[in-house]
Amino acid sequence: MGSENFSTFLSVVDLRKSFGGVQALNGLSFTVESGTIKAVIGPNGAGKTTLFNVISGVFPPNTGSIAFDGESIEGKKAGEIARLGVSRTFQNVEVFGRMTVLENVMVGRHIQSRAGIISAGLKLPRMRREERQIREGARDYLKFVGLEHKAGELAGNLPLGEQKLLEIARALATEPKMLLLDEPAGGLNTRETEGLAALIHRILERGITVVLVEHDMNLVMDISDEIVVMNFGEKIAEGKPKEIKNDPVVIEAYLGEEVDYSDL
Repeated sequence: MGSENFSTFLSVVDLRKSFGGVQALNGLSFTVESGTIKAVIGPNGAGKTTLFNVISGVFPPNTGSIAFDGESIEGKKAGEIARLGVSRTFQNVEVFGRMTVLENVMVGRHIQSRAGIISAGLKLPRMRREERQIREGARDYLKFVGLEHKAGELAGNLPLGEQKLLEIARALATEPKMLLLDEPAGGLNTRETEGLAALIHRILERGITVVLVEHDMNLVMDISDEIVVMNFGEKIAEGKPKEIKNDPVVIEAYLGEEVDYSDL
């Protein structure tokens, strides 16, 4: 689990987002402490991915506030939020299939590029030097997730599990302070999910706070410091994994009484 020296890192207050007549987020409030893993769970259609889209700047909220690392970010563009230190993966894997695995991660590294467009266009020494650094850094992130041996392969040829690792590597290459993982275990087998859990702990050890949306309850209960439960765009519970597992409101709304959690 995370460090004991916690401080509020992300604050979401009374967040609301609607699409036409559908209220995807309805007065949602919660906080994420630095150095922790926070899971967001709930049935399909609860608003979890919309939450990530609003936090990361894909959509602006209708009302409400979001503060990250002491700065208001609601309504900022996705690129601005990424440069402040928020990176994410997607529920449906989004890799550049016709680019190599290494090139995919280099895309993430370029967010931190300091060489100007003139240097890039003229291929000045500063740009060439930075390009080498970006390539080397991308290789380091591939090694971190266990994909260094696939660097030269086309990303589209990787199996799903490795594409998910590639997406995490690319997100980490932006040098985030907080990583949003949207259903990272979706479609993975047991061995791959166990590897993912170990990887998330290593990410935390690097000082990166993690927020994940996930349906794999064994993974959620195993790695999370705290859990937020959503239903119909609202928060219906928040607490430690043991508290959530035994909450009758959560069981009725989402977990299902037929599920056996005695081994968690």
